[in-house]
Amino acid sequence: MTTARLPDAIAASFREGRVVPYLGAGMLALAGDDCPVPAAPRTLVERLTARATVPHKIRNNLTAAAQFIENFRHRRTVVAAMVDAFREGPAPTPLHRLLAAIPTPPLLVHAWYDDLPQRALTGRTSWGTAQGVSQAEHFGQWAQYFRPDGSRAAAEEAASWATLLYQPLGSVSPAANFLVSDSDFVEVLTEIDIQTPLPPEVVERRGGRHFLFLGCRFATQLERIFAAQIMKRSSDRHWAVLPEEPTRNEARFLDQFHVERIALPLAEFAGALETSSAALSLPLPRVSAAAPARQPQQHEAVASAHL
Repeated sequence: MTTARLPDAIAASFREGRVVPYLGAGMLALAGDDCPVPAAPRTLVERLTARATVPHKIRNNLTAAAQFIENFRHRRTVVAAMVDAFREGPAPTPLHRLLAAIPTPPLLVHAWYDDLPQRALTGRTSWGTAQGVSQAEHFGQWAQYFRPDGSRAAAEEAASWATLLYQPLGSVSPAANFLVSDSDFVEVLTEIDIQTPLPPEVVERRGGRHFLFLGCRFATQLERIFAAQIMKRSSDRHWAVLPEEPTRNEARFLDQFHVERIALPLAEFAGALETSSAALSLPLPRVSAAAPARQPQQHEAVASAHL
């Protein structure tokens, strides 16, 4: 069997520190079939509707189901259900750890609710997190900032971090911030075209860089809008590891935003990245290395308070 090879343009961009990894829910597929947390919107909405009854016509619509629960069972119920769904995540996958070990990317984007990226970054120095927050819970704020230990940081502190992890949808850790309901997204979409919800440091760091989409699909309008707005004014060349044939809307998105499709399974791409580590002169770990054990996080106390 032929071993996949990392495209030269991606290898060169990694060497130059010009790659911004953009991680989606599909990254969790690398955790195996028994992954304990939802790895797609469909499985997440099943978790939410198992806790609260919603009308049949919206049972498969994540944002609408979350909005119904928020309206009729209170926002606390939504937050508690989200924490319950993501509290016991698997260990960071080999690809998470490979990306976390690369010292050059100043920006890493993670558009799902698990906490594997920040756990993979444990042990690194000089990094922090910016997370999108719900206006329903933090009116007037678009983002919160956290140090590696989970303590809150001022926005100005982010400029001193070598690596910024940006989680536009929030995350279970460290403070159970979630953008998940219709109203959460309406607030953001009202302002996102003029970039107001994006942290200034994200806008600064994306300039001139190439986005590498891993575990992402662009099938819904929300997925396409967030990806397009986050990579706005960056560069005119990007990549997406997308083994499945894109839908018509996805193909149009890839063409419009100069995103080159890499038709490889994610696991094969991870192997190609590891194989290229010597040529990249980067201290990447072996993918067979043991992952760090999960440590209790602040969100466990948050969940208890919301139950």
